[in-house]
Amino acid sequence: MSRSLASSGVPPPSAIRADQVCAVVLAGGEGRRMGGVDKGLQLLDGKPLARHALQRLQQQTLGAPRTLAINANRNHALYASWGVPVWTDAVGGFAGPLAGFHTALAQCAATHDYLLTVPCDSPLFPLDLLARLAHALAAGNARIAMASAPDGPQDPALRRQPVFCLLRTSLLPSMEQYLQDGGRKIDAWTQAQGQVEVAFDQPQDDARAFFNANTLAELQALHKPLTAHP
Repeated sequence: MSRSLASSGVPPPSAIRADQVCAVVLAGGEGRRMGGVDKGLQLLDGKPLARHALQRLQQQTLGAPRTLAINANRNHALYASWGVPVWTDAVGGFAGPLAGFHTALAQCAATHDYLLTVPCDSPLFPLDLLARLAHALAAGNARIAMASAPDGPQDPALRRQPVFCLLRTSLLPSMEQYLQDGGRKIDAWTQAQGQVEVAFDQPQDDARAFFNANTLAELQALHKPLTAHP
């Protein structure tokens, strides 16, 4: 079941502290639509996509210790050279974002109350993502807060962004049971938990914030100056 929550873009302080949140960049995919390359290591303005995502998360977690990690299934040494833990999927075969969620929950459930997930291929996601999701999660007493956003200026309808989530790490047993039962759809699992959707559709919100580069052509489309997108 989903509930929608309009967002003013300037949420009041949340009861959730940054040091309660483990933030993870999901870079464990197979990259099939890019020819099987490691998508997180593809360059945008001379920097790997996953590094863009990691640095945007660093700004939101205020550098709290042990709050950042990368989920990856190859090139572990390179990712580890960025100074954060690298976690490999426990579910083999490049099983998709659900496997990344499970891995991150299993790694941080004992040390953190919340997990924030972002994909490696959306390097412009909002710098207030954590603040707005945390406010919605606390205000709605929900288990999961998920971003929703328009597809673009020509399509104002809101669309769920299921890999941009803040969720309670106490959901680990539910995730494990879902996987054991053969479930693999991230949407189906999140909707069953009782989630609140947070709209990122305010005038100040970047229309490209949730654009993801699935193909080389889409990556090229992002090769515009990012100076307007701090």
